[in-house]
Amino acid sequence: MQKNIDICLLLEGTYPYVRGGVSSWVNQIIKGLPEFNFYLVFIGGEPNAYQEMLYELPKNVVDIEVNYLLNQKKLVEPRSRRGRKKPFQKWKEILSYFQNVENPLTDKLLQDILDNLAVDNKLKMEDFLYSEASWNVLIDMYQKYAEQNSFVDFFWTFRNIYGPLFQLAKIARGLPEAKVYHSISTGYAGFLGALCHQKTKRPYLLTEHGIYTKERKIDLSQANWIPDRHSAFNASLHKKMEMTRGIWIRFFEQLGLTVYHHADKIIALYEGNSQRQIQDGAPAHKTPPAVVGLIGRIVPIKDIKTFIRSMRIAINKNPVLEGWIIGPAEENPDYLDECKTLVDSLNLTGKVKFLGMQNVTEILPKLGVVILTSISEAQPLVLLEAMAAGIPCIATEVGSCREILYGMSTDDRNLGSCGLIIPIASPSACAGAIETMLNDQLKWLEMGDIGYKRVQTYYVEQMMYQSYRKLYKEGIAWQA
Repeated sequence: MQKNIDICLLLEGTYPYVRGGVSSWVNQIIKGLPEFNFYLVFIGGEPNAYQEMLYELPKNVVDIEVNYLLNQKKLVEPRSRRGRKKPFQKWKEILSYFQNVENPLTDKLLQDILDNLAVDNKLKMEDFLYSEASWNVLIDMYQKYAEQNSFVDFFWTFRNIYGPLFQLAKIARGLPEAKVYHSISTGYAGFLGALCHQKTKRPYLLTEHGIYTKERKIDLSQANWIPDRHSAFNASLHKKMEMTRGIWIRFFEQLGLTVYHHADKIIALYEGNSQRQIQDGAPAHKTPPAVVGLIGRIVPIKDIKTFIRSMRIAINKNPVLEGWIIGPAEENPDYLDECKTLVDSLNLTGKVKFLGMQNVTEILPKLGVVILTSISEAQPLVLLEAMAAGIPCIATEVGSCREILYGMSTDDRNLGSCGLIIPIASPSACAGAIETMLNDQLKWLEMGDIGYKRVQTYYVEQMMYQSYRKLYKEGIAWQA
C-alpha cells in the first residue's frame, strides 16, 4: 500500500493506454508538476480492449492500478440464493435515483454503496446477478418503468448498467488514501471520485475535458447495438427515447449530477474558459464596462487600501465608476475592517464593493479593467486570466508584471502592450491609469486583443500549471 500520496488521478478509458488529447494533457500535467507525486487509477471496460501502455510513466508516478468494469471471470457459478433483505432495500432506494434524475445521490446513499455493494454478507455481485431478492427488484422496476417494452431487453440492460457500480464500490474501498482525488471526467471515473470523497473526506477535483453526459447521449443516439423500434423521424435526442437508450441516458445523467454535487472544485479546459465574452453581432466598438476589479486576497501585501484611495480619485472624475474587490476576506479580519473603514471614510459605500470569492470566469466579462496594486508578486495568474478574457490590466512594478503586460522576448514585445504598469503605493498614478484605460475605447479594445494573443502564444501551458498547482496546494494545505 502506497503512503503519502499527493494526488490520486482517476482516469477512464484514457492515459496511459489510449493516445489522444486528454491523455496528452494528463501526461503534461504530471510532468509539469514534479513537486507532487501521483497515484494513477485506470478504469476500462473489457481487458481485451487495451494492450500495453502507450506512454512512459513519469518519475513522479508512484504507482498505477488497472481496473476493468466488465471483467466477470472471477464470478462463481450461478446457484439459487435468497439475498439479504436490508441491503436490497438500500439498493432499491439507490436505483430509484437513477430512474428519477432530479436530485443527486446523497452522502448517505454513497455511504450505503460503499458499505454494502460487493461486500460479503451484504450485497455481493453474485447476489445482484443470481438472487431472488435481486430478481424481485428487477421485476418491480420493469413493471414501474418499462412494462410496455421487451423484458429480455430490460433484463440485460439492467445487468449491464448497474453491475459496474459494484466494481466501483470495491475499487473505492481498496484505494490508498490520497491528499487530493482528481478525476478527468464525470462518468465512472467521476463517480469513483465521489465515492473516494465520501470515504476519505479528502478534497475531490473534477476537470471537464468534454461534457461527458452529453457525449454519452450522442453515442447512445447513434449506437447500432441498441435496437431502434421507432421510425427515423423520432431519432432526435429531444424525442421519446427507445427504452434501452433512455435507461442508459438516465444512468449517465445521474452519475454526472452526483459527481457535480460532490466535487469540491469543477474545472473546465482552459481553452473553453478563455473564449472572449463577446456575443455574436455585438458592435465592433464595444464600450468598456465602468467597473474596475481587483482580484486577490484582502491582505496587506495586496495593498487594497491604495486601490480604494485610487477609486476615490477616479470616481471624482467619472462618477459612474465602481470598484469591485473580489477574493477571500477571512485571512486577515483586522485588515478587512480597516479597508471597510477606509471605504466609509472616503464616502465610497456602494461604489467600492467587497464581493468575496467569485467564479473568475463569470466575473471577468463584467469588468472594464483588472488591477493589481500589490507590493509583491511573482507571476500573478490573475493577470493571465484577465488577458485570456480580453480584459486590459493595470499592475504595479513587481515580480513579472511588466513582462506579462509588455512582453518578454523581442517577438513578445512586438505584440504591444496589454496594460499599464504603475508605481507601488501611488493612488494618483493608479487613478490616472484607470482614466487612460477606460476613456479610449479603441485603445481598450486593442489592449484586450493583444493580451489575448499574448496568452495564447506564450502562457497557455504556464497558466495550466499554475492553476493546477494552486488547486493541489489548496487541497493539501487544509489537511496540514
